Amino acid sequence: MERVCFQLQVRPERLEEYKERHRRVWPEMCAALKESGWNNYSLFLREDGLLIGYLESDDFSAAQQAMAATDVNARWQQEMGEFFVELDGRPDEGFSRLTEVFHLEDQLG
Repeated sequence: MERVCFQLQVRPERLEEYKERHRRVWPEMCAALKESGWNNYSLFLREDGLLIGYLESDDFSAAQQAMAATDVNARWQQEMGEFFVELDGRPDEGFSRLTEVFHLEDQLG
């Protein structure tokens, strides 16, 4: 299982609206994420707008491609793109992926 962590920066003036949108994610978007292999997916937001995402996937590249092929993802990305600063492209493609440097189970295993 591939563990993926990424970051984006939410515009400070849009934080409350961003949180509200994620209280009511479209059911078809949630289903598409799950069906395409975005497992154990979480978003964490700091007060200054730093957004950290985490997910697990058997093949993240394939999971991204599967989502990119869905109509619901195209609509969601278009709506959500305006929430981010310094974004080159769509949010699901323009994030900065972080490098994992420690995983407890790997150390214990």
